[in-house]
Amino acid sequence: MQAYYAVPCPAPDAIEASLAGRPAGTEILVAEAAGVLAGFAAFSAIYPGPGLAGGLFLKELFVGDAHRGAGHGRALVRAVAVEAVARGLKRVDWTADAGKPELLAFYEGLGAAPKPDKVFFRLDGEALTALGGTGPAPAGAP
Repeated sequence: MQAYYAVPCPAPDAIEASLAGRPAGTEILVAEAAGVLAGFAAFSAIYPGPGLAGGLFLKELFVGDAHRGAGHGRALVRAVAVEAVARGLKRVDWTADAGKPELLAFYEGLGAAPKPDKVFFRLDGEALTALGGTGPAPAGAP
């Protein structure tokens, strides 16, 4: 996944430490093919939703190039949906790269509907530090 997104891959011990120290409530499902990691889905519970029902947020769905088209992505999303239904949750939400029509078609093929009335926001880097740090809040922030 790191290579796909063109970011440096941490050393195996750093990966293991990160997985062991992941935030509480973060769950990871894996797909294997012939004993090799084919892909994974990372998700967390979210609350509240409509009618005060909870849901799951699919943070990452990734299937390696060599394993795409073999049904691993579909199986992983289905497994997340099974978890949601088993827990009595009412929805699974995720984001997708708008510039990848094949990805959008994959999700729509699962029965998922895009929500164009929603806008994805991210607070990171200097903006996160400015708002969440100990210094003065940015103009207009509470």
